Parts: sequence; C-alpha cells; structure tokens
Amino acid sequence: MTELPTPRGTLTPHRPLADLTWLRVGGPADWLFQPADEEDLAAFLAALDPAVPVFPMGVGSNLIVRDGGIRGVVIRLGRGFNAIAAAETVTAGAAALDAHVARRAAEAGRDLTFLRTIPGTIGGAVRMNAGCYGSYVAELLQSVRLVLRDGTVADWPAARLQLAYRQSSLPDGAVITAATFAAPPGDPAALAARMDDQIARRDASQPTKDRTAGSTFRNPAGFSSTGLASDTHEMKAWSLIDAAGLRGARLGGAQMNPMHANFLTNAGGATAADLEMLGEEVRKKVYENSAITLEWEIMRVGDPA
Repeated sequence: MTELPTPRGTLTPHRPLADLTWLRVGGPADWLFQPADEEDLAAFLAALDPAVPVFPMGVGSNLIVRDGGIRGVVIRLGRGFNAIAAAETVTAGAAALDAHVARRAAEAGRDLTFLRTIPGTIGGAVRMNAGCYGSYVAELLQSVRLVLRDGTVADWPAARLQLAYRQSSLPDGAVITAATFAAPPGDPAALAARMDDQIARRDASQPTKDRTAGSTFRNPAGFSSTGLASDTHEMKAWSLIDAAGLRGARLGGAQMNPMHANFLTNAGGATAADLEMLGEEVRKKVYENSAITLEWEIMRVGDPA
C-alpha cells in the first residue's frame, strides 16, 4: 500500500465504515482520515500521492458503501469543522449538522428552517443542493470554502458550484470545509414554531425510526435547474414505486419501507448488495410499469464484496 503523509489528525488503516453510515452496511476504507483542522487537511492533501483516490464523507446519511469497501482515503471532518456563526449571514463548518445550523440561525433571527428536517451535514447539503418544503441550498448559499485535491485552500462563490437538482459541480477530491448563507430575517419564536411543525409533519409521513438513508430516488420531473419546483407536472418517486406494486418489497434484509415507498430500508441484517440490488429491481419494474427511469438519490460508492 502507498505510504501516506503523517498528519496531526487521526489516520486509521482498514477502517470499517458500516458503523459510520445510517444504513449500517459497507466494507472498510483503505484509510480513514479525520483531520485536526483545515491546515492539517490541506497539508495532508498537498503531500498525498495524486494517484491515491480521496472520498469526502459526512455522517453517511445519504450513502451506501458497498461490501468491498472504498479504495484510497476516506476523509471525515469532525469537531474542528462544526463551528456555526449566525449574524447577518450564517457561516457553518461542513461538519455541522443541518438541524443544528437551522436552530442556531433561528435563534439569531435568520431563516434557514428548511434545513431542520434534512439529515446530514452542511457539507453534504451543499454538495447535493439539499432541499425541503420548497426551499433549496441553491437559493441561499452565498459562498463555500474548499480544500482542493492538491491542498489548495479556496473560497468560491456559490455560482461556481453550478448547483442543480440534487447535484453540484465540485472537482474530484475537493473537500468542502465551510459554507456561508445569506439567510433572510425572521422572528425567532415564529421560526422555532415553524421547525416544530416541520418535525411533526416529517415524523407523521416518514419512517424516521428505521434504518434508511432518506429518499432513495430523485423525483423524475417538475424541477428547474436551481432545484426549485417548476410549473411543469411534478411526479413523485414514491407514487411511481407504489404504482408498480413495490411498497414493502423485500430482498434479503432490504425493504422498500411500508410507511414511505421511496425509503430503502435495512430491515435487519441487510448487506449493501441487498440494498443496491433491491433498488435496481425497483428501477427496472418502475420502468416496465411507467416507462420512467428512476435515478438514484442515495450515493453508492466503493467495491462489491
């Protein structure tokens, strides 16, 4: 195995990743790097052989790691990257949880309430242009701070990310370290009440107690390039799955959740292969039933067993 630089943070070889993902599946990373701070991350990447692949990972809320694991270095940001500063703008470290950022912003009278029910971290929310209740990161993101694969630290305006529905144009190996939002003002009490209502609505309609990774497939139509709902007809992935008779469908320990058909679930003892194979079977049968191809929203990375 290639010799790696010696960082100040924690560098662990052959680190199993299943316990770091919400679905609790997946093999090991060749290396897991948890940098001490941005300077440590930049120095490590600058010294790392350019041929070694790098995969930034948040809290694994939207991820299937395949059973053979991930080759190269998985980078997982921690406490040195979770600061939140809320004033006229809101700046959050990439490791800050979306829900925490929404609450801190509300306390400061800034409206990022749409983040409250989105699982994961700010880094992932930016990378995927996360959205909920009609609002998306693309609307409010002002700028991001990045460490590029060669160790260069850069500040990019939001427009440079080319945010679209559930996607962005980040260079390979780039690691988001912070993001700044131009959040509109709001009354703290009213914002808190809105978030409480959002939590209640989510818990009534989604299997929040089960092992899922959020929405499995993207909604196939009805969205503009910014990720906002457009005036065209919107089709929901869950309704297409329902129409194909796949609510509750199982393969091994994997299941399309009975409560919400677009939530792929580890119902007990699932492997990553079970989950991905069930997802592909759903895509096949939905196409046969409706002539619509569902696209994965969950990221699938790594090697098969």
